Amino acid sequence: MATSDTPQRRPTLKEVARVAGVSHQTVSRYLRHSGGLKESTRERVDAAIRELDYRPNLIARSMRTRRTGRLAILLPSVGSFSPDRMLAGAIATGHAAGFVVEVLSVDGGPEARTERTRELAESGQVEGILALAPLAHGGDRPSAGGAPVVVSADFDDDMRGIGGLADGSVVADLVGGLADSGHRRFLHVAGSPGFASARERRRTYLATIARLGLESHGVVDGDWSPESGREAVRALPADSGVTAVIAGNDVVAAGVVRGALDRGWRVPADLSVTGWDNNPVGAYLSPALTTVDVDRERLGADAMERLVATVRGTDPEISGQPLNRIIWRESTGPAPRRG
Repeated sequence: MATSDTPQRRPTLKEVARVAGVSHQTVSRYLRHSGGLKESTRERVDAAIRELDYRPNLIARSMRTRRTGRLAILLPSVGSFSPDRMLAGAIATGHAAGFVVEVLSVDGGPEARTERTRELAESGQVEGILALAPLAHGGDRPSAGGAPVVVSADFDDDMRGIGGLADGSVVADLVGGLADSGHRRFLHVAGSPGFASARERRRTYLATIARLGLESHGVVDGDWSPESGREAVRALPADSGVTAVIAGNDVVAAGVVRGALDRGWRVPADLSVTGWDNNPVGAYLSPALTTVDVDRERLGADAMERLVATVRGTDPEISGQPLNRIIWRESTGPAPRRG
């Protein structure tokens, strides 16, 4: 059977309105910003858009309104930084607000990223830019007529986590929970001290040990590697009395578990172990690893929400929930009874 070479006609905004049972002004408002619309209205419009596979004519809209419907996310060189979940959260939030989101990777340091950001902001190609990497001082100041720039202040110039990513307050809950299970003598295998996150977790660990009247065998400054965790446990004196290890992250914790097995210790019967980052593999280890989940998707979503609000001149709707939460699993348990 012969097929027609005639290109399929794109659905129009008015057709979306008809299918959704609303006015075309309502659909237009939804595409600009769905805030203020009833939840049921948003759901009908969203269903109609998906049913018709409707895509706004961005070129025509840009000519009429000087709006491109596009936002940009700026990353450092992909080889030096993997934004994974944070980027996914930012993109999903941009799409939900009706924008096309483009991701750009820029080589070089803050100066190079700032120059590229300013070029893009003045190009008229995007309505706003979210930088997930630090810019040079003043790099987020908008130029006359340029698109606004929002910097997610969660990384330093070397792309090491700061701000919410460096918050170590949950270590207090880890130590407190283990203390409630009878543990009295601890060891902390930290990450590299060059990271603010490692320093904050160390500080909170020591402060909590002192506040609760517990004992610490010490802090081992590691390098985020499994070997640092393994060697820290292998080096413990036989009479150290340590029954719980707070590891800098899940990778270090895996090394701690390996070191315990090397010594013939059972986890958690002889030694409880906690990690950090909720590495997916941790749930499948034996025993499954107690860890701290960092909601990186929400971190990216909140950053994009700030950009969308800046573009539209509205107040951002930022979640006030803690970024980190403990997931208690099999690698922690009651303190062993000493004979």
